[in-house]
Amino acid sequence: MVVLYILLILLCLYIIFICFRSFRKNEFGMFWFNFWKYPLGLVFRFYYPFKTENKKVIPDEGPVLFCGNHIHLMDQCLAILNTKRPVHYMAKIEYWQNPKTKWFFNMMGCIPVNRQIHDDNAKAQALEVLNKGLALGLFPEGTRNKTKELLQPFKFGAVSMAKKTNATIVPFAITGTYKFRTKNLKITFGKPFKVGDMELEEANKKLYDEILNIIKKNR
Repeated sequence: MVVLYILLILLCLYIIFICFRSFRKNEFGMFWFNFWKYPLGLVFRFYYPFKTENKKVIPDEGPVLFCGNHIHLMDQCLAILNTKRPVHYMAKIEYWQNPKTKWFFNMMGCIPVNRQIHDDNAKAQALEVLNKGLALGLFPEGTRNKTKELLQPFKFGAVSMAKKTNATIVPFAITGTYKFRTKNLKITFGKPFKVGDMELEEANKKLYDEILNIIKKNR
């Protein structure tokens, strides 16, 4: 009985802690993201004990765009678990068309994207996140890489939004394999940069080259 009371007290303290984290500036509505991040993160780390390199480059505040390669459904977890900031990820709208996944993606603050059209609504939501000084995550390849190429061509959405909001782009590359108790799964963060006065083509190439170089380095 005593053990049960202790567990209930710890749970209450945890909920209070999460409430305070969720009411930080501009983070209202992210309670469930913060609530589930840590327990699910522990499960994820046990199943996929990944390594991290250079996470010190992640800005503590201001609009941030996490951009990386996409090799697995769980890729976004590696970026999320390396920062204290909630990260709003853009994900394909199909997840919202399935009741089994819709509730979870809503709870985690994700933004649905219809990949069959030029989705202005998704873009507007993403820009709103950045204009509030928050963190956004997306995969410039647009979909998971199932080819033999190290990296697929990048779409221009990431650098375009970064330019419009003066957001800092944080490149990252994921290498290794998602296997139970894996030994080689790793996320490496590259040098952050702002698009500034660069043309979109130049910025997109810079982002692509940075991520590709990290992949080649870690292979």
